Amino acid sequence: MKYRVRRAGRQQQIAELNVTAFMNLMVVLVPFLLIMAVFSRITIHELSLPGAASAPSDDPPALQLEVIMRADRLVLADRGRSTLQEIVANGEGYDLEALSEALQRIKRAAPDVDRATVLVEPQVGYQSLISVMDVLRGGHPASNGEAGATTLFPRIAIGDAPAKEGGSR
Repeated sequence: MKYRVRRAGRQQQIAELNVTAFMNLMVVLVPFLLIMAVFSRITIHELSLPGAASAPSDDPPALQLEVIMRADRLVLADRGRSTLQEIVANGEGYDLEALSEALQRIKRAAPDVDRATVLVEPQVGYQSLISVMDVLRGGHPASNGEAGATTLFPRIAIGDAPAKEGGSR
């Protein structure tokens, strides 16, 4: 009989939940995440893509700037009309200074144009594409590494580069 009484007493004991370890984790984790949020930054590049219902206008613009990114060079062209300039890449990558100067010359010649199309070969790296887009928007590489504040061609569309004249892409 005594055995049954002891057993009934054990079943009525309520176990306490120990949350001390979880609280210690939160005390360390929350400030760490808040501090790291200050150092992380997301940059978004807005692109303008042609709509399916966009009809070509009767008056084509005076300049339809295309920047064709080949693995070995940059080609600045007026769509379907002529090649404006070719900038050969050096061993370190594309010459962004020469690109910036050429784009500023083009902008002075056609100040009302704010669109540009970047046509990229599959071999071109993502960072190279972003660097060229930054220069197109107006951030020319300066000697101190800071981007300039001149707005050149802020409305950028992206596409695949056409095949080279010699055959394959």
